[in-house]
Amino acid sequence: MISGKSPSTGGATDSPLPSSSQPWYRGVTSYQWLILIIASAGWIFDVYEGQIFNITAPQLIPSVVGNGSDANATKFWSDTFFGVFLLGGAAGGLLFGTLADRIGRKPTMVATILMYSVFSGLTYFAQNLWHVGILRFLVAMGTGGEWAVAASLVAEVFPTRARTHASGIFHASSVLGTWIATFAGLWVGERWRYAYLVGVVPALLVTVVMAMVKEPERWRNVAEETAEQTDEKPGSLVELLGNARWRNRALLGMLLAAVGLSCYWAVHVSGQALALNILRRNGVASKSAMEKAKLAYGFIESFGGGLGLLSFGPICSRIGRKRAFFWSQAGAFLIVPITCYLPQTYHQLLLILPLFGFLTLGMHAGYAIYFPELFPTRLRATGTSFCFNVGRVLTAGMLFFSGWLKTKVDLPLAMSLLGGLFLLGLIVIHFMPETKGQPLPE
Repeated sequence: MISGKSPSTGGATDSPLPSSSQPWYRGVTSYQWLILIIASAGWIFDVYEGQIFNITAPQLIPSVVGNGSDANATKFWSDTFFGVFLLGGAAGGLLFGTLADRIGRKPTMVATILMYSVFSGLTYFAQNLWHVGILRFLVAMGTGGEWAVAASLVAEVFPTRARTHASGIFHASSVLGTWIATFAGLWVGERWRYAYLVGVVPALLVTVVMAMVKEPERWRNVAEETAEQTDEKPGSLVELLGNARWRNRALLGMLLAAVGLSCYWAVHVSGQALALNILRRNGVASKSAMEKAKLAYGFIESFGGGLGLLSFGPICSRIGRKRAFFWSQAGAFLIVPITCYLPQTYHQLLLILPLFGFLTLGMHAGYAIYFPELFPTRLRATGTSFCFNVGRVLTAGMLFFSGWLKTKVDLPLAMSLLGGLFLLGLIVIHFMPETKGQPLPE
């Protein structure tokens, strides 16, 4: 186990805090809190870049397609661009994940934030579908890389006793990104282009990262130890996939992420479309229906999702990672058809959406908690990114299928069928290791 240096040097220790009966946050240093805030800020705007398209797609797609666009075309292109976004996230995640293990967490985080900020702003000028597709891919490269770096940074800076809760809070901050995107989407209305200019704001975070973030002691020590070696180089995909122990964890983690991400983009975000369907069926005017649907998804459902994200860390800490994932996925499988078929009015849907959000989104905090615990420091960002971002590649294929399915059957049936993927997650988690209470592997 690596002994920690002063927090001001970016170090952390895995030694337990004085009393296990004390709250997890007792003894956490000001620098560790600062890292959590900076990592969360990057992730908040990372999520904003993904959610702003979901929020503005009903206005954006008809605008760039022209008069030939209809509801089915909007559904198809929405899911297609979600798929493109996931492919971009996978490409960026693998690239920046390996770079983070090789050149450090700090410069890689700066590069990813700049990338998603700049290309989000350029979306303001998009005039054609191919413009949107290319820009969504490039934005996603930055967001995919940022998550893996930030998750690794939080895991390495916080001590074992506080790591689970800190990582859960880090991922739970994503709900703020959804809320900001929802507010921006409601504020700009039909003028969707201005919402993408807001995406330039996180570029300002780069100055904070450069001034205040230091490389974790774990990474610096490993970088020094491996400088003269040829068989264990940081950020090696060859070692990750060539070593049976790390390969099995990477592939299973990838499948676990693919289940959650597929259901997130194909099912969870469809809460907005589900609300829109009910409102239109009940005779609400189109413009008012769109605004109420954004409210239902962006605030009501996301509120429940945020509670789920915040709860997942304490649940993991109490019952373990595997059981937390098992029960969360089982609950999600059950809640999807209930949400699709039980509510008959908009207000009935509002009552159940928080629970729908809680169960379908909460498990995502587990990726930030669990994946960094599966790999050694020299492969941590690479392995974490492989799990989360190669999972996006499988998710992209599912979204292309989802876009097609939603044009062939009604939305509640499509969502219920796609929610069946949670059953696959129950099988995957059975074969994965339990990491509760264990130090990070070295």
